[in-house]
Amino acid sequence: MSMEIHVSIFFAIEIIGTIAFASSGAMAAIKKELDLLGVVVLGVTTAVGGGMLRDIILGIVPPSLFLNPVYVFTAFMTVMILFLVVRLNQRILESSYITVYEKTMNIFDAVGLAAFTVTGIDTAALAGYGEYRFLSVFLGVLTGVGGGALRDIMAGQTPYILRKHVYACASLAGALCYVFLAERISGDSALIISALLIILVRILATRYCWNLPAATKKS
Repeated sequence: MSMEIHVSIFFAIEIIGTIAFASSGAMAAIKKELDLLGVVVLGVTTAVGGGMLRDIILGIVPPSLFLNPVYVFTAFMTVMILFLVVRLNQRILESSYITVYEKTMNIFDAVGLAAFTVTGIDTAALAGYGEYRFLSVFLGVLTGVGGGALRDIMAGQTPYILRKHVYACASLAGALCYVFLAERISGDSALIISALLIILVRILATRYCWNLPAATKKS
């Protein structure tokens, strides 16, 4: 796989993930009945927050989202479109369309989580920290789930990654898979296999409602 194809494929996947993450942030803000600014802030933060935290830890200042704002612009446009759709059709939140929307976004979200996780690891390697496995795994997971955690904190709720459908665990599994495979096969193959693993775990977790055990049992 040539470098140009590698970049274009992952760029497309990241755009899909950005749209899904921005939509989830915007929908969380809409359900909290925030105003337009609140919807924009939560939507954009969800989409690019993880990458921003990763860059800060790596000492990439200013973070890449400010130097290459394509993801911010994509997130902003996604949020505005969703805001207008809901604004013009209030019943959409109570109709059968919301179920179709959520199922579609779950798939996009899985793709985005996979793309951002492996991109986080790739960014660490490009920054010269590829040999530090723990750091690479941490940055991969942080890039994948950091934006969603920031969204939930700003929305005043327990972060989704700590309570539902092994979300962070899917990212962690993919990151560990990449670190394991990186020394055994080509980098592109390791990225693709790890991304597919994350997507598979997320889809199965959503389909079968997989959750990690809690200390207390629900009555």
